Parts: sequence; C-alpha cells; structure tokens
Amino acid sequence: MNDTNALLNVDLLKRLAPFTRSGYALFREVIDMDGAMPAKLKLLCAAVAACNRGYIELAVTELKGAALKGLQQQEAASGLILLSSLRGEGAALAFDSIIRQVYPASATPTMDPGLERAMPGEAESNFLSYFGSVPPALAILLRLVPPAADAYYLMRKGTIDCNQLDRKSAELMLIAVLASDYSPMAITHIRAARAVGASDAEMAEAILCAVPCAGIAAWMGAGMLLETS
Repeated sequence: MNDTNALLNVDLLKRLAPFTRSGYALFREVIDMDGAMPAKLKLLCAAVAACNRGYIELAVTELKGAALKGLQQQEAASGLILLSSLRGEGAALAFDSIIRQVYPASATPTMDPGLERAMPGEAESNFLSYFGSVPPALAILLRLVPPAADAYYLMRKGTIDCNQLDRKSAELMLIAVLASDYSPMAITHIRAARAVGASDAEMAEAILCAVPCAGIAAWMGAGMLLETS
C-alpha cells in the first residue's frame, strides 16, 4: 500500500471506510507500478488529467511521482502540448506552471522560432487521412472559416507529431484526459491508439489514470468503449 498517498491517509476513511480505502489503494497500485504501461507515463497521464479537472495540487503530486520514476521535463511537456489543443489556454498555462514547479532548474527561456503555416488543402487532406472522412464539424469549419480549419489541423498535428513521447503514448494520454471528462470522444482516440499498436491492456490502464481525479465513473464512461470501438 502507498503510505504516502493523501487519500489513503485520511483519518475518517481509515476509521469508517476500509473498503473504499482498500479499493483506492489497488487503483493506486495499478497507476504507480509498471504494467502494460510504464509507471512514469501513467503518472504523467494522471497529472495531465488532474490538471484538466482543475485539481492542481493533485497534478503536482502526480507529476512529482513521474519525475521520481525518471520522467524528463521534455517528456512532461507532452502534457502541455496536449492541453493546449484539447482544453485550451487556461489548462495549458496551469500545466506549464506545474512543470516549472516540478522541474525548476530546467526552466529556461527559448527564442521564438516563428509560426508554421498549412499549405492549401493540407488540413483537409490530413482530416481525410486521420479520420477516414472529414467529420461534419470540421467540414463546416473548412467551408465557413478556412483559417480556423488550418488552426485545428496545426494544433492536432502538434498534439500527435510534436509530442515528446511516441505516437502511441500520445494517444494513450489523450484517452486518459478524455476519460477524465467522461467524454464520448475517447472512442476516436481508442481507435487511433489501436491503429498505432496500443493493446487493450495499455488503453485500460490509460483510462484508469483518470480515476484519481474523476473517480470510478471514468472507467464506466470509457472502459466500455474498448469493446465497441
């Protein structure tokens, strides 16, 4: 049992809810130990999911655990990249602050390299390649606000291609964050993760990384998608 975990050390749970405490301890074992996914990646997923839900203290704890298991700042930045596109500026800046807190010695300014631009037709081609067909929402964006369609493409490309982890790990992190929101969009990334070689066991562990910040409902919302995708 992880004796340092805050929830496991709540006195009222110790006295009144042994089953709750014991069950959570087992979930922590799944997240904190190497399994289908390495523990450092699971703890990073848990940190990103916690930040997404606004639980900053929990996110700091999870990222510190990941760092202790060898996660480097550059790898942690994959969470910043993901949140920038998936959840926007507020969540991304919160996670940037968490990274700087956990890796203070590595925080150095970088020169602005300039902005990328999509070539004509590049966004639509990418949507077709990734999704199989252009999703209705993106088709509307291509028709009504083409620069925003390019923006969507570039940010999604950043999440997947500029991620400092491998493609499979990036998809697993997306699954964890979407599971923390009980989002049906998780099925898109379950399919994408499977396409790049993720096993059902890896995806199951990614979903369970959302339990510390979103409870067992995270599994009930996303776990069933492993059978329907």
